[in-house]
Amino acid sequence: MNVICCQLDTAWEDKSANHDKVRRLLDSARPTKGSLVVLSEMFATGFSMNVAGISDSETRETQNFLARTAADYCVYVLGGVVTTDPSGRGRNECVVWSPEGMEIARYCKMQPFTLGGEAQHYVAGAGPLVFPLQEFNLAPFICYDLRFPEIFRSAVLKGANLYTVIASWPVYREHHWMTLLKARAIENQAYVVGVNRCGKDPLHPHSGRSLIVDPRGEVMADAGNGECTISAELDLQALISYREQFPFLKDIRAEYVRPTAD
Repeated sequence: MNVICCQLDTAWEDKSANHDKVRRLLDSARPTKGSLVVLSEMFATGFSMNVAGISDSETRETQNFLARTAADYCVYVLGGVVTTDPSGRGRNECVVWSPEGMEIARYCKMQPFTLGGEAQHYVAGAGPLVFPLQEFNLAPFICYDLRFPEIFRSAVLKGANLYTVIASWPVYREHHWMTLLKARAIENQAYVVGVNRCGKDPLHPHSGRSLIVDPRGEVMADAGNGECTISAELDLQALISYREQFPFLKDIRAEYVRPTAD
């Protein structure tokens, strides 16, 4: 399966401008039919706590854009959106659309970034999600989730062999971002696709460094610091062979993995 990462310098709280950026990048990338296109966390607005101003629940501006984009390019599209929870707080979500423009999966960030005030404005998701996408079993995660290996382990026990991590990760902790993406790949013997934003928001600079990592922890593609796309071909048979050669996952003591809701 071909994976394309779109690394954006996100325009602050400007959905239309960011939608245009995505289309320009995809026009240049020329994705093949059936590719998986991955966009960053809150790609259409930036990592904003202004839930009322950026929520996509009523206008569905960004969700409709993702559906149209998936259908127009005949690809799967995975991107971050903000919706409103019945409690009035936001939901920091990752939504996946099929080449037919149909929603096929929706995940809510399990670990809001407490240090940045996200937990005050956004609810926490109930648990990891694993769903089939082409020949892979995909588990999507969002930014701060990356620091919690137990939820990735829970997903691998549900059959995950491909993780996506969409993020607004600041430059100050770039080394953590890159190291943890590799660690999640190595310990779960899975492909990991990490897509981060680049550029600056009103509070922080972001270095990008979106990565595609193979199950051995080797970097297949690195986006560097600027606005661009990167891509790689993921080989399920190679992953299966590697897991058979080194069957580490069979030794997991599942009773010590914290149970989570579906």
